[in-house]
Amino acid sequence: MSTSVAVHDGATVLTVAGEVDLATAPALETAIEGILAAKPAALIIDLSGVSFLASAGMAALVAAHQRAGQATTIAVVADGPATSRQLKMTSLDQVFALYSTLESALAGLRED
Repeated sequence: MSTSVAVHDGATVLTVAGEVDLATAPALETAIEGILAAKPAALIIDLSGVSFLASAGMAALVAAHQRAGQATTIAVVADGPATSRQLKMTSLDQVFALYSTLESALAGLRED
């Protein structure tokens, strides 16, 4: 798994690629915590490059949402069977905003 961070339109974007499983989820959590420490107004976690999302990865997303509280709006980009289906089946799409593309996530955050 690899991660990279960039800022687009005032939102911090964490791009994740590869497999997010029990072995790599702690690295994802560390990356998210580092971003949230700076208290950005918005964090987009882009999972479009993720080929496998295990329950440990979903737990990291929930923990990020809880840690962000009211300070940071979190959105998730997930499209395809490896990511969006699991998030919808576990109703996590009700916990945070779920978008199919980074562009739609950025547009959605601008509307809020």
